[in-house]
Amino acid sequence: MNWIETAISFGFWCSVFGVVYAYLGYPIVIYICSRLFGKTPIAPTIVEDKPPRVTLLIAAYNEEAVIEERIQNALKLNYPRDYLDIVIASDGSDDATAEICRRYANQVRLFDYRERRGKSATLNATMAQLDTDIVVFSDANTSMDADAIRHLTRWFADPKVGAVCGRLVLTDPETGNNVDSVYWRYETFLKRCEARLDGLLGANGAIYAIRRDLFVPLPAGTLVDDFVAPLLAKMRSKCRIVYDVEARAFEESAPDLHGEYRRRARIGTGGFQAIGILWPLLGPSYGWTAFTFWSHKILRWACPCFMIGALLFSALLVNHNLYRGLLVAQCVFYALCVLGSVGTTNRAMKLLRVFTMFASMNLALLIGFIRWIGQNQDGLWSRTARAKDPCV
Repeated sequence: MNWIETAISFGFWCSVFGVVYAYLGYPIVIYICSRLFGKTPIAPTIVEDKPPRVTLLIAAYNEEAVIEERIQNALKLNYPRDYLDIVIASDGSDDATAEICRRYANQVRLFDYRERRGKSATLNATMAQLDTDIVVFSDANTSMDADAIRHLTRWFADPKVGAVCGRLVLTDPETGNNVDSVYWRYETFLKRCEARLDGLLGANGAIYAIRRDLFVPLPAGTLVDDFVAPLLAKMRSKCRIVYDVEARAFEESAPDLHGEYRRRARIGTGGFQAIGILWPLLGPSYGWTAFTFWSHKILRWACPCFMIGALLFSALLVNHNLYRGLLVAQCVFYALCVLGSVGTTNRAMKLLRVFTMFASMNLALLIGFIRWIGQNQDGLWSRTARAKDPCV
């Protein structure tokens, strides 16, 4: 090899290392570190006599198909009613969402914003009007365990805790059964490890809680509020973000791969956007949070570029047997990903869907990156299609 080919070879192996570390190496490293240097957070005992005052805040846009069921679920929560406010913030809904909420006017507080401004603006406007100690954020298509809020709020007895992330369980829209995928279990495993090191990143919009006085207004157009809001609180106060697996919420999985792809592309755009907001957390003064941010997020989001780089670099070295074989192997892998997108009950084909999911997730990240570079994304949310929608 001449020096140019050596440089190309170096680029190839760096690209391969980036992908392998992001998806395989990091889980191993974070698990080992969590066992050597971390500890399992211990929740304070729930105090029965005077719990903190809580607002359950549900942002909604055109949720007439699910909002009544969501309200009924909220009303059944096992939390003293004198200490729990249920708030629905409608972001310019033009269906029957607000009308349905008004049927529960004695039990639910409605903020009916007539102009659609986006979720971050809706949350900012609503948070400015709340006065409770704790705010629990959730989605309109979510249901929560009866004790979920009690599990979330118990952590705030520790003044160092600023935000608490609950556990989201995905269910099949037809049967209601738990369909936590391999990838979702993988992400839950990472959350557990990161929580042991006090390096948890953000939360899940379906179920998380934050101290109201630590909430920092979200920058205009923020797409991934559940990721940004807890970490802004951490930047503001160096507070802890904890993960409670007992505080459970349930959501239906996307009814098809296309719906999941659209959701991930939006999250990808929001992730790159969030770097410009949260970049101070990448500094060494934030310890394990900086490490998890770099490894779990930055390198993960860079994987589409690594994958393209590996393909191009191996193509440039096609005259060498090793790289010719590696190029063929990559082409076969992507062909299998396409094949795995074909719906079938065959067991082998189901296994290929794991490859398809991996490839589609990285394609969505790439599209998200392109949208971010081109500023081709506003702060308005688009609902993921659900089984209860009339057209699904």
